[in-house]
Amino acid sequence: MNEKKTWDICGEDAPLDVVAVGAHPDDVEIGCGGMLHALGRQGYRVGIIDLTDGEPTPRSPGPETRLDEAAAAARTLGVCVRVTLALPNRRLFDDFESRCALATEFRRYRPQLVLCLAGETPFASPDHEAARRITEAAIFYARLSKWDEHFEGLPVHNIPHYLFFFLSLRQLVPPAANPMVVDISDSLEAKLAAVACYRTQFAHRPEILDRIRTANSQQGRTCGYAAGEVVAHPTTWGTHNLMASVLGHAARSTP
Repeated sequence: MNEKKTWDICGEDAPLDVVAVGAHPDDVEIGCGGMLHALGRQGYRVGIIDLTDGEPTPRSPGPETRLDEAAAAARTLGVCVRVTLALPNRRLFDDFESRCALATEFRRYRPQLVLCLAGETPFASPDHEAARRITEAAIFYARLSKWDEHFEGLPVHNIPHYLFFFLSLRQLVPPAANPMVVDISDSLEAKLAAVACYRTQFAHRPEILDRIRTANSQQGRTCGYAAGEVVAHPTTWGTHNLMASVLGHAARSTP
């Protein structure tokens, strides 16, 4: 098993606002790379956690190359931190050790929002479904008190929000509860550049970037955007302020 790898790109000892979790390097870039780039440009501190290093894989000479690709993709998206855990690729399961490994990083970086793989991807890796289960369990474990010995002694952290992101390039709107399209019109090219960093995965499949562009264009146009990515809430959406939610700002006070 490989060792955990951390890239502290921003060099700042501060909590992250958003953390996206994938099973392998490239999952996050494909599913929500545009969102992460856009959030970074908006001033939020964003991080990525890969549960495995994605190795072995057919066209990679070894884990060092895949890690170099992951670091280049993270810099392309402008994220502050990337962590690649030492969990086993192709044998990723929702077990106690995996939950604790991820929950430890949640306690370390203390995000307010976690972006989580939506789950099953037919004809693709079962690691994706395992990643969803591990992430949901780790969100729960991160807030449990009187258990710090399993998390490097780090203090508890309650993560108030999490959303699902999707890897499918074929569905216009995935069949999940409460989907929403996020505008990535100004971040699509950065997303594609980040995906292109993974030459071991996609150099032999030049059509993949066109498929991503087409899927994100279709998703965005359903809401009037040039490009979009779909997220979904695990429960019903709610709001205390309809106008703030719809218009993006607080309603005017009555004179």
